[in-house]
Amino acid sequence: MFNLKKGYVLTGIVTGSILLFTFFSQLPDGKLHVIICDVGQGDAAYIKFPDGKDMLIDGGPGGKTPKVLGCLGTYMPLFDRTIDIVVLTHPQEDHLGGLGEVMKRYEVKNFVHSDVGNTTFGYENIQKLITEKHITERIVGTGEKITIGTALISIVWPESSFLAEKKASNVLGVSNVNDASVVLKLSYGMFDAVFPGDADSHVDSELTKYPLLDSDGIEVLKVPHHGSKTGMTDGFLQWLGPIKLAVISVGKNSYGHPAEETITRLKKNGAQVLRTDQEGNIELMSDGKTWSVTTGKN
Repeated sequence: MFNLKKGYVLTGIVTGSILLFTFFSQLPDGKLHVIICDVGQGDAAYIKFPDGKDMLIDGGPGGKTPKVLGCLGTYMPLFDRTIDIVVLTHPQEDHLGGLGEVMKRYEVKNFVHSDVGNTTFGYENIQKLITEKHITERIVGTGEKITIGTALISIVWPESSFLAEKKASNVLGVSNVNDASVVLKLSYGMFDAVFPGDADSHVDSELTKYPLLDSDGIEVLKVPHHGSKTGMTDGFLQWLGPIKLAVISVGKNSYGHPAEETITRLKKNGAQVLRTDQEGNIELMSDGKTWSVTTGKN
């Protein structure tokens, strides 16, 4: 007769209970979750929508095991190996480096970017993976919208005529792709967050010509260009309106990010300022009426 020792039975029960708890705790809870991932000197934000769909904005820098994978492993359910949308704001290493490994390890359904690329290995590798894995590719620009359940993604920038002019004059080279960053606004009920990639003061005068959907202020700003001193103008802040929380995605660097003048400008606007290099992953959660922030989960 087959016998199981009590210790093994107890261990099995405990393990099973933990797995069940983990499974149910990671099911969609009807709330919006936005995680600004701590990926060092780079950008990555993971978004879980109220209906369970998800989106990754940028993938941070690369390497054998990009830090974005740790963030996804922390916040995605163990059984979920699919990412509905990946957005690349612009093709630079600190934003796209980790996406290659993400696309290899997860099933990515849609890949969204602006009409700008380059010949770097990282970008060409992503294009190769899009083809090999039959990922739906979508090029976006000013005025386009993506609806995900009851949440709305509004593309504010780049504007097509601006890109066409820059391309015609051969100005928008590898070093200037920041100017073509996808700038998007995420809206869920009364909660609004803006993700500007690395679009900075070079294009603020153009960007701010487009109304931010009659915004009377936003809850969260992912600060452009890692808080660089050229990251935003006073006009950009006036365009956004009052900001409740400004999150700077930054790591150890030699660029002086974030600049003191940027932090001062944000605080003068009334924003609370949080940094990934000090807080780790930063999670925002909203039911469409109220919202909260949690830091330090890694």
